[in-house]
Amino acid sequence: MNVLHFVNAFFGDSAHWHGYDGIPHRLLEHVRYSLLALAFAAAIGLPIGLITGHSGRGGNTLALIATAARALPSFGLLVLMFILLGFGLLPVMIPLVVLAVPPILVTTYEAVRSVDPPPVDAARGMGMTEPRILFQVEVPVALPLILSGLRSAAIQIVSTATIAAYVSLGGVGRYIVDGLYQRDYEKVVGGATLVAVLALVTLGVFWAVARTAVSPGVRRSA
Repeated sequence: MNVLHFVNAFFGDSAHWHGYDGIPHRLLEHVRYSLLALAFAAAIGLPIGLITGHSGRGGNTLALIATAARALPSFGLLVLMFILLGFGLLPVMIPLVVLAVPPILVTTYEAVRSVDPPPVDAARGMGMTEPRILFQVEVPVALPLILSGLRSAAIQIVSTATIAAYVSLGGVGRYIVDGLYQRDYEKVVGGATLVAVLALVTLGVFWAVARTAVSPGVRRSA
């Protein structure tokens, strides 16, 4: 009941809906950080995963890199980047991108490798070039699994982007950090609730994208 009371008090306070520290502004900041980190991670992970998955080479190296990246503590990396680079968005982006690249990279590689060989062999027999085989044959079939990797990375980013508040940036993590400092548990619970809601919205967005982008035949066979 205390948690529900804190949630009701936080969202029922009109002061939390206006101004620089208002919920709409903090949500927009959090979404901006998350989308930027996901875009950078996808720009790194997708091409490498697609190329290595198509060629079948480098799987062990990718697994080693992904394991090493996942072992890095995000908060520890944030503190290190803050010491080296100072205040700004870059020290926050680096830990978030490092966190998000492994699931995108490994899942994309596995998605392309899991495509049945007969359609690929048939495409080669018809004289299709390797890039056309990748993007016209393999990617459409592998798309559900590729999207699952992006979805996993997005959820991790949304959940971890709260660390931006530790280096004086915004986002909904601001409520959690400030609430703990001020011993204002209404703010802490409210911030945590907003993070959970954003994670659920992210799941819904990727579900909608999958329903739109993946062909019905691939969805049924997945």
